[in-house]
Amino acid sequence: MADSRRETSRRAFLRGTILSSAALALGARGENEPASATAPSLTIPSGAGLPRRPFGRHPDQLSIVGFGAIVVMRSEPEFAARVVAEAVERGVNYFDVAPSYGNAMERLGPALKPYRDRCFLACKTEQRTAEGARADMEKSLAMMQTDHFDLYQLHAITSLAKDVDAVFAKGGAMETFLEAKRSGRVRYLGFSAHSVEAALAAMDRYDFDSVLFPFNIVTWEKGGFGPQVMERAQAKGMARLALKAMAREPWASKNDPERKAYPNCWYRPLTEPREVELALRYTLSLPVTAALPPGDPSLFRMALDLASSFRPITEEETRELRGRLASSQPIFRCPSSAA
Repeated sequence: MADSRRETSRRAFLRGTILSSAALALGARGENEPASATAPSLTIPSGAGLPRRPFGRHPDQLSIVGFGAIVVMRSEPEFAARVVAEAVERGVNYFDVAPSYGNAMERLGPALKPYRDRCFLACKTEQRTAEGARADMEKSLAMMQTDHFDLYQLHAITSLAKDVDAVFAKGGAMETFLEAKRSGRVRYLGFSAHSVEAALAAMDRYDFDSVLFPFNIVTWEKGGFGPQVMERAQAKGMARLALKAMAREPWASKNDPERKAYPNCWYRPLTEPREVELALRYTLSLPVTAALPPGDPSLFRMALDLASSFRPITEEETRELRGRLASSQPIFRCPSSAA
């Protein structure tokens, strides 16, 4: 009975967020009723370009698809310069990088430098002490060839003790974060998480500007993973940034032959065009600001193509997507969700 009530609640919240976003997107185009105040408005730039949405409670407008720097990890400088230029030309203004992404900063820094003044640059740190976070931030600023980050994030908080408690303790990373914001080295503060419990705890400790979290149909509906974070972040006016919209399921094994084709994906991505389209539209029909596609260049370009003509997913299309992914298992699952 409890599981049934949780499932009913999840479905009700999902329907509400999708419908409010759909109404909002139509309202931005001057059709039907005015947009809901609880979901991000959709701006269509003049001329070519991706639609944009506000960064939570702040005026910054981000492209609804961002550039995850894993796309240029292990690439040649010429490739990085070319793909970044293409992304900017097609309307991407949201870029995200982290020290843990191999040589991505080394490649993205020079490639993004010509466009830095018109882009929203987000970076992260996995360091949990003030000293470690400060060193990480300074190195990242130098490698990215910039004097500030628009968004600086605690990266991959998962454990209450090792991550959340640690960063808020005396001498923890939040001391560096707050100092950086006061000095102008960082404009906004956020975090990424792969744990519902850790994400909710972090939101209780500080008024963050954003959360970067997996919002994906399979994790949301089968894993019960995401609605809780979305609801809390939306109530606080935080920007919701989506990960894993185009994920299908965990790889069957380390030796799965398909993994060689997608070395930048630790999960099995969606690759069939119709499934990619529906899954991305599903996530972008939630009240999110933007989604970061997988780190595979071909899938990133596919996401750009789809986002340029974005329209909210319909109930009929959602049923189709559920049918297509009926056998898929979530890459993340809320512990309280039924197996």
